[in-house]
Amino acid sequence: MDFKVGRYQVRVNTPTVKDLHDQVRARLSSGQGFALATLNLDHLVKLRTSKPFQSAYAAQDIVVADGNPIVWLSKIAGKPVELIPGSDAIIPLCQIAAQVGAPVGLVGSTDDTLKAAAEYLERQVEGLKVVSTIAPPFGFDPKGADAEAILKELQSAGVRLCFIALGAPKQEEFAAKGRDVTPEIGFASIGAGLDFFSGAQERAPAWVRKIAMEWLWRTLGQPARMVPRYAKCFGILPGHALRAAMQRMGLGR
Repeated sequence: MDFKVGRYQVRVNTPTVKDLHDQVRARLSSGQGFALATLNLDHLVKLRTSKPFQSAYAAQDIVVADGNPIVWLSKIAGKPVELIPGSDAIIPLCQIAAQVGAPVGLVGSTDDTLKAAAEYLERQVEGLKVVSTIAPPFGFDPKGADAEAILKELQSAGVRLCFIALGAPKQEEFAAKGRDVTPEIGFASIGAGLDFFSGAQERAPAWVRKIAMEWLWRTLGQPARMVPRYAKCFGILPGHALRAAMQRMGLGR
């Protein structure tokens, strides 16, 4: 499924959960790194105006659909993809890492959150080893010298799979730099997933997510932050729906 943003185009190239797991397993087993991005409407909004974010996305090896609107648009286009929220992918990817003996690292948030998340993951996944947790300082540049130092620290600790919880676009930019500096490490950008595991944030209940209303749950909890974000997201939906319909009819790609 392709999404055009001006002259830029991004593709959900990993349509199913099985495809994601197979790719990650194969790459970790063979010593290859990767960068995983979870595409949502907020990313499409940012991609419209940010050249650095476009460059970061171009460096992602695996792109999945994180958000029901992305899934709905794919169905309109006749190229359906499965919903794969970053938060939901963490435990399965940790299970794969444990099975192939790939140590895990966590980057983002705060020291306390990362420590709690690491303990939670090791309790949930038998054999998992979280060998590095790093909370970057305020004002961290995901493409600068500090980022390179963190990547070298992950490398020295033996990390093979790193979960990045820095928010977009920082996490995708950090993953893109990681592909150059530490090509043997797999990077998964997962937003607030670690905060949920540590208890720093409360995720919407399962029944709310099932009826595709997690966006409303988040808006009610953080109106000042989320109302402007979702207003921009809803604003681009009609154009993407039209382009998806054109894809289905073979009138555009």
